Amino acid sequence: MSSPAVATRTGDAPIYSVRRRESLHILRGALKTFRGATGALLTLGVVGVAALGPLLAPHGGTDLLGAPFQKPGSDLPLGADELGRDVLSRVLYGGWELLLVAAAGTALGIVVGTAAGVVAAYVRGSADALIMRTVDVLLAFPQLVFVLLLVSVIGPKTWLLVVGVGLSHAPQVARVLRSAALDVSERDYVKAVEILGVPPGRVMRREVVPSLITPLMVETGLRMTYSIIIIAGLSFVGFGLQPPSPNWGLMINENRIGLTQNSWPVLAPALLVALLTVGLNMLTDAIARVALGVDRAERAIAAEALGAEPTVDVA
Repeated sequence: MSSPAVATRTGDAPIYSVRRRESLHILRGALKTFRGATGALLTLGVVGVAALGPLLAPHGGTDLLGAPFQKPGSDLPLGADELGRDVLSRVLYGGWELLLVAAAGTALGIVVGTAAGVVAAYVRGSADALIMRTVDVLLAFPQLVFVLLLVSVIGPKTWLLVVGVGLSHAPQVARVLRSAALDVSERDYVKAVEILGVPPGRVMRREVVPSLITPLMVETGLRMTYSIIIIAGLSFVGFGLQPPSPNWGLMINENRIGLTQNSWPVLAPALLVALLTVGLNMLTDAIARVALGVDRAERAIAAEALGAEPTVDVA
Protein backbone atom coordinates (compact mmCIF):
# COMPACT_ATOMS: atom_id res chain seq x y z
CA MET A 1 0.00 0.00 0.00
CA SER A 2 1.55 3.25 -1.07
CA SER A 3 2.14 5.99 1.41
CA PRO A 4 0.26 9.34 1.17
CA ALA A 5 3.65 11.02 1.26
CA VAL A 6 4.62 9.73 -2.21
CA ALA A 7 2.52 12.37 -3.95
CA THR A 8 4.18 15.23 -2.11
CA ARG A 9 7.47 16.92 -2.72
CA THR A 10 10.27 15.61 -0.57
CA GLY A 11 10.75 17.61 2.61
CA ASP A 12 7.08 18.64 2.78
CA ALA A 13 5.14 18.32 6.01
CA PRO A 14 2.56 15.60 5.12
CA ILE A 15 4.89 12.70 5.93
CA TYR A 16 5.17 14.05 9.48
CA SER A 17 1.44 14.75 9.84
CA VAL A 18 0.49 11.33 8.47
CA ARG A 19 2.84 9.49 10.81
CA ARG A 20 1.77 11.69 13.71
CA ARG A 21 -1.88 10.85 13.06
CA GLU A 22 -1.00 7.15 12.89
CA SER A 23 0.87 7.28 16.20
CA LEU A 24 -1.96 9.18 17.89
CA HIS A 25 -4.44 6.66 16.53
CA ILE A 26 -2.37 3.79 17.95
CA LEU A 27 -1.98 5.56 21.30
CA ARG A 28 -5.71 6.25 21.54
CA GLY A 29 -6.43 2.64 20.65
CA ALA A 30 -4.05 1.45 23.37
CA LEU A 31 -5.65 3.72 25.97
CA LYS A 32 -9.08 2.26 25.14
CA THR A 33 -7.94 -1.21 26.19
CA PHE A 34 -8.03 -2.32 29.81
CA ARG A 35 -4.31 -3.05 29.76
CA GLY A 36 -3.39 0.34 28.29
CA ALA A 37 -5.76 2.34 30.49
CA THR A 38 -4.53 0.60 33.64
CA GLY A 39 -0.89 1.08 32.64
CA ALA A 40 -1.44 4.78 31.88
CA LEU A 41 -3.27 5.27 35.18
CA LEU A 42 -0.47 3.64 37.19
CA THR A 43 2.23 5.51 35.30
CA LEU A 44 0.57 8.93 35.60
CA GLY A 45 -0.19 8.29 39.26
CA VAL A 46 3.44 7.59 40.18
CA VAL A 47 4.74 10.40 37.94
CA GLY A 48 2.25 12.73 39.64
CA VAL A 49 3.56 11.70 43.06
CA ALA A 50 7.13 12.34 41.92
CA ALA A 51 6.36 15.68 40.28
CA LEU A 52 4.01 17.15 42.89
CA GLY A 53 5.50 15.40 45.92
CA PRO A 54 7.89 18.19 46.94
CA LEU A 55 4.94 20.61 47.01
CA LEU A 56 2.83 18.28 49.15
CA ALA A 57 5.47 17.02 51.58
CA PRO A 58 4.60 17.95 55.18
CA HIS A 59 8.27 18.29 56.19
CA GLY A 60 11.68 18.73 54.62
CA GLY A 61 13.34 15.68 53.16
CA THR A 62 16.31 15.89 55.54
CA ASP A 63 14.61 17.15 58.73
CA LEU A 64 15.17 15.03 61.87
CA LEU A 65 11.75 14.63 63.46
CA GLY A 66 11.72 11.40 65.47
CA ALA A 67 13.56 8.38 66.76
CA PRO A 68 15.23 6.00 64.29
CA PHE A 69 12.67 3.65 62.75
CA GLN A 70 9.86 5.19 64.77
CA LYS A 71 6.49 3.54 64.18
CA PRO A 72 3.81 5.38 62.16
CA GLY A 73 1.79 7.88 64.14
CA SER A 74 -0.33 10.99 63.76
CA ASP A 75 2.70 13.26 63.36
CA LEU A 76 4.59 10.83 61.08
CA PRO A 77 2.02 8.85 58.99
CA LEU A 78 4.66 6.41 57.67
CA GLY A 79 7.00 6.63 60.65
CA ALA A 80 10.69 7.58 60.59
CA ASP A 81 13.73 6.16 58.82
CA GLU A 82 17.13 5.15 60.16
CA LEU A 83 18.02 8.74 61.13
CA GLY A 84 14.57 9.80 62.34
CA ARG A 85 13.51 11.58 59.15
CA ASP A 86 9.89 11.60 58.00
CA VAL A 87 9.41 8.66 55.60
CA LEU A 88 6.39 10.23 53.87
CA SER A 89 8.27 13.44 53.13
CA ARG A 90 11.31 11.57 51.82
CA VAL A 91 9.10 9.41 49.58
CA LEU A 92 7.40 12.53 48.18
CA TYR A 93 10.77 14.20 47.59
CA GLY A 94 12.56 11.10 46.33
CA GLY A 95 11.02 10.46 42.92
CA TRP A 96 11.48 13.50 40.69
CA GLU A 97 15.27 13.28 40.43
CA LEU A 98 15.12 9.56 39.72
CA LEU A 99 12.59 10.07 36.93
CA LEU A 100 14.50 13.01 35.40
CA VAL A 101 17.75 11.05 35.23
CA ALA A 102 15.92 7.99 33.87
CA ALA A 103 14.15 10.10 31.22
CA ALA A 104 17.40 11.79 30.17
CA GLY A 105 19.23 8.47 29.92
CA THR A 106 16.35 6.95 27.95
CA ALA A 107 16.28 9.90 25.53
CA LEU A 108 20.02 9.63 24.95
CA GLY A 109 19.80 5.89 24.32
CA ILE A 110 16.87 6.29 21.92
CA VAL A 111 18.62 9.02 19.91
CA VAL A 112 21.96 7.21 19.65
CA GLY A 113 20.38 3.81 19.01
CA THR A 114 17.98 5.15 16.39
CA ALA A 115 20.77 6.96 14.54
CA ALA A 116 22.96 3.83 14.53
CA GLY A 117 20.15 1.48 13.52
CA VAL A 118 18.77 3.66 10.72
CA VAL A 119 22.22 4.37 9.26
CA ALA A 120 23.11 0.67 9.34
CA ALA A 121 19.85 -0.31 7.62
CA TYR A 122 19.89 2.41 4.98
CA VAL A 123 23.59 2.58 4.05
CA ARG A 124 24.23 -1.20 4.27
CA GLY A 125 27.63 -2.57 3.27
CA SER A 126 30.70 -2.01 5.43
CA ALA A 127 28.99 0.66 7.54
CA ASP A 128 26.23 -1.80 8.46
CA ALA A 129 28.78 -4.48 9.35
CA LEU A 130 30.87 -2.10 11.48
CA ILE A 131 27.90 -0.68 13.37
CA MET A 132 26.28 -4.04 14.07
CA ARG A 133 29.53 -5.71 15.17
CA THR A 134 30.04 -2.82 17.60
CA VAL A 135 26.48 -3.36 18.82
CA ASP A 136 27.20 -7.06 19.32
CA VAL A 137 30.25 -6.27 21.46
CA LEU A 138 28.27 -3.84 23.63
CA LEU A 139 25.43 -6.33 24.01
CA ALA A 140 27.90 -8.78 25.55
CA PHE A 141 27.96 -6.61 28.70
CA PRO A 142 24.85 -6.70 30.96
CA GLN A 143 23.36 -3.22 31.28
CA LEU A 144 23.74 -2.91 35.04
CA VAL A 145 27.34 -4.18 34.94
CA PHE A 146 28.22 -1.77 32.13
CA VAL A 147 26.86 1.28 33.98
CA LEU A 148 28.33 0.09 37.29
CA LEU A 149 31.75 -0.19 35.65
CA LEU A 150 31.60 3.40 34.37
CA VAL A 151 30.38 4.80 37.67
CA SER A 152 32.89 2.86 39.77
CA VAL A 153 35.82 4.12 37.65
CA ILE A 154 34.86 7.80 37.31
CA GLY A 155 32.54 8.31 40.27
CA PRO A 156 28.78 8.53 40.93
CA LYS A 157 28.06 11.74 39.01
CA THR A 158 24.61 12.55 37.67
CA TRP A 159 25.80 13.28 34.13
CA LEU A 160 27.70 9.99 34.10
CA LEU A 161 24.57 8.11 35.13
CA VAL A 162 22.73 9.65 32.17
CA VAL A 163 25.54 8.79 29.74
CA GLY A 164 25.98 5.29 31.12
CA VAL A 165 22.28 4.45 31.04
CA GLY A 166 21.93 5.94 27.55
CA LEU A 167 24.88 4.01 26.15
CA SER A 168 23.63 0.80 27.74
CA HIS A 169 20.28 1.21 25.93
CA ALA A 170 21.67 2.22 22.54
CA PRO A 171 22.67 -1.29 21.32
CA GLN A 172 19.22 -2.80 21.94
CA VAL A 173 17.51 0.19 20.32
CA ALA A 174 19.88 0.03 17.34
CA ARG A 175 19.14 -3.64 16.72
CA VAL A 176 15.36 -3.19 16.90
CA LEU A 177 15.32 -0.03 14.77
CA ARG A 178 17.65 -1.55 12.17
CA SER A 179 15.20 -4.41 11.65
CA ALA A 180 12.31 -1.98 11.23
CA ALA A 181 14.30 0.40 9.02
CA LEU A 182 15.34 -2.40 6.63
CA ASP A 183 11.71 -2.78 5.60
CA VAL A 184 11.02 0.97 5.45
CA SER A 185 14.11 1.62 3.31
CA GLU A 186 12.71 -0.63 0.56
CA ARG A 187 9.30 1.02 0.33
CA ASP A 188 8.19 2.85 -2.80
CA TYR A 189 8.03 6.34 -1.35
CA VAL A 190 11.62 6.09 -0.08
CA LYS A 191 12.86 4.82 -3.45
CA ALA A 192 10.96 7.61 -5.21
CA VAL A 193 12.74 10.23 -3.12
CA GLU A 194 16.11 8.59 -3.78
CA ILE A 195 15.49 8.81 -7.53
CA LEU A 196 15.11 12.58 -7.18
CA GLY A 197 18.70 12.74 -5.93
CA VAL A 198 17.94 13.73 -2.35
CA PRO A 199 20.99 13.27 -0.06
CA PRO A 200 20.93 10.08 2.03
CA GLY A 201 20.98 12.00 5.32
CA ARG A 202 17.87 13.90 4.37
CA VAL A 203 16.11 10.75 3.16
CA MET A 204 16.78 9.04 6.48
CA ARG A 205 15.72 12.08 8.48
CA ARG A 206 12.62 13.01 6.46
CA GLU A 207 11.33 9.69 5.18
CA VAL A 208 12.70 6.74 7.13
CA VAL A 209 12.68 7.97 10.73
CA PRO A 210 9.06 9.31 10.63
CA SER A 211 7.95 5.85 9.52
CA LEU A 212 9.48 4.32 12.66
CA ILE A 213 7.33 6.19 15.17
CA THR A 214 5.47 3.06 16.32
CA PRO A 215 8.56 0.97 17.20
CA LEU A 216 10.08 4.10 18.73
CA MET A 217 7.05 4.48 21.01
CA VAL A 218 7.37 0.88 22.14
CA GLU A 219 11.13 1.09 22.65
CA THR A 220 10.85 4.34 24.60
CA GLY A 221 8.46 2.75 27.09
CA LEU A 222 10.60 -0.34 27.52
CA ARG A 223 13.86 1.59 27.86
CA MET A 224 12.31 3.96 30.40
CA THR A 225 11.36 0.97 32.50
CA TYR A 226 14.90 -0.41 32.36
CA SER A 227 16.36 3.03 33.13
CA ILE A 228 14.35 3.29 36.33
CA ILE A 229 15.39 -0.19 37.42
CA ILE A 230 19.08 0.46 36.63
CA ILE A 231 19.22 3.81 38.44
CA ALA A 232 17.28 2.50 41.44
CA GLY A 233 19.59 -0.52 41.53
CA LEU A 234 22.70 1.66 41.40
CA SER A 235 21.32 3.81 44.21
CA PHE A 236 20.67 0.66 46.23
CA VAL A 237 24.34 -0.37 46.03
CA GLY A 238 25.54 3.18 46.67
CA PHE A 239 26.68 4.16 43.16
CA GLY A 240 23.62 6.12 42.08
CA LEU A 241 22.14 9.41 43.25
CA GLN A 242 23.93 10.29 46.46
CA PRO A 243 22.64 11.13 49.97
CA PRO A 244 21.44 13.09 51.81
CA SER A 245 18.98 13.94 49.02
CA PRO A 246 15.97 11.59 49.12
CA ASN A 247 15.92 8.86 46.49
CA TRP A 248 13.68 5.81 46.28
CA GLY A 249 16.47 3.38 45.48
CA LEU A 250 18.73 4.80 48.19
CA MET A 251 15.91 4.67 50.74
CA ILE A 252 15.55 0.92 50.24
CA ASN A 253 19.26 0.41 50.85
CA GLU A 254 19.48 2.73 53.85
CA ASN A 255 16.51 1.30 55.71
CA ARG A 256 16.61 -2.42 55.00
CA ILE A 257 18.33 -3.07 58.36
CA GLY A 258 15.23 -1.75 60.18
CA LEU A 259 12.68 -3.63 58.11
CA THR A 260 11.31 -5.47 61.17
CA GLN A 261 11.01 -2.25 63.21
CA ASN A 262 9.33 -0.09 60.57
CA SER A 263 8.81 -1.54 57.12
CA TRP A 264 7.45 1.62 55.47
CA PRO A 265 10.84 3.21 54.68
CA VAL A 266 11.47 0.20 52.42
CA LEU A 267 7.97 -0.75 51.29
CA ALA A 268 6.79 2.71 50.22
CA PRO A 269 9.59 3.48 47.71
CA ALA A 270 9.74 -0.15 46.54
CA LEU A 271 5.98 -0.12 45.89
CA LEU A 272 6.20 3.10 43.87
CA VAL A 273 9.07 1.78 41.74
CA ALA A 274 7.16 -1.47 41.19
CA LEU A 275 3.92 0.33 40.24
CA LEU A 276 5.76 2.59 37.80
CA THR A 277 7.54 -0.38 36.21
CA VAL A 278 4.33 -2.40 35.89
CA GLY A 279 2.42 0.60 34.54
CA LEU A 280 4.97 1.37 31.86
CA ASN A 281 5.17 -2.28 30.84
CA MET A 282 1.39 -2.57 30.54
CA LEU A 283 1.11 0.64 28.52
CA THR A 284 3.98 -0.36 26.23
CA ASP A 285 2.50 -3.82 25.71
CA ALA A 286 -0.88 -2.30 24.84
CA ILE A 287 0.73 0.02 22.28
CA ALA A 288 2.62 -2.89 20.73
CA ARG A 289 -0.55 -5.00 20.51
CA VAL A 290 -2.56 -2.21 18.88
CA ALA A 291 0.28 -1.41 16.48
CA LEU A 292 0.50 -5.07 15.48
CA GLY A 293 -3.22 -5.11 14.79
CA VAL A 294 -2.96 -1.95 12.66
CA ASP A 295 -0.11 -3.47 10.64
CA ARG A 296 -2.09 -6.67 10.07
CA ALA A 297 -5.12 -4.66 8.92
CA GLU A 298 -2.99 -2.64 6.49
CA ARG A 299 -1.47 -5.82 5.03
CA ALA A 300 -4.93 -7.35 4.63
CA ILE A 301 -6.21 -4.23 2.82
CA ALA A 302 -3.18 -4.19 0.56
CA ALA A 303 -3.58 -7.89 -0.26
CA GLU A 304 -7.27 -7.38 -1.03
CA ALA A 305 -6.47 -4.43 -3.31
CA LEU A 306 -4.00 -6.61 -5.23
CA GLY A 307 -6.54 -9.40 -5.57
CA ALA A 308 -4.60 -11.79 -3.32
CA GLU A 309 -5.70 -13.74 -0.32
CA PRO A 310 -4.83 -11.79 2.85
CA THR A 311 -2.30 -13.56 5.00
CA VAL A 312 -3.09 -14.31 8.61
CA ASP A 313 -0.35 -14.19 11.20
CA VAL A 314 -0.45 -16.97 13.75
CA ALA A 315 0.62 -15.68 17.14
